[in-house]
Amino acid sequence: MNRITRIGRLAAYDEDFALWSAEQAALLRTGSLEGLDTTNLAEEIESLGRSQEDEIESRVGVLLHHLLKWRFQPEGHSNSWRATILEQRMRIRRRIQKSPSLRGYPASVLDEEYRLARLMASGETGLPEDAFPSACPFTIEEILDPDFLPDAG
Repeated sequence: MNRITRIGRLAAYDEDFALWSAEQAALLRTGSLEGLDTTNLAEEIESLGRSQEDEIESRVGVLLHHLLKWRFQPEGHSNSWRATILEQRMRIRRRIQKSPSLRGYPASVLDEEYRLARLMASGETGLPEDAFPSACPFTIEEILDPDFLPDAG
């Protein structure tokens, strides 16, 4: 017994999201367009695109945070910091490879993410916020370059 026929009616979006998703996917696969919840389907598809952007934003922020620590707290350099920097770059690159239309997205969120990364770096290093430049000291090319590590400031 499949999940669509087991209850006799389609699940409502706001009652059982998992069941609603499975039923909508089954309807799409079989070409049964009549039962589709087009309004909520459209919203969910749009949210998938936004989640890709959210992932890039988050990863750019983590990357900037660690680049700032690397530059302004050289005594704390560790393999863990280096690994985090490399991981964020690889995951950003992978996301962009899967969705090439997002190629310019890291640059578009750089200023906003830098402000947050600056606050986080200050809090984590114990250095005052004004120890970090008010504007991002790295270009987007440097930030995403797998070989770039900033020199101590």
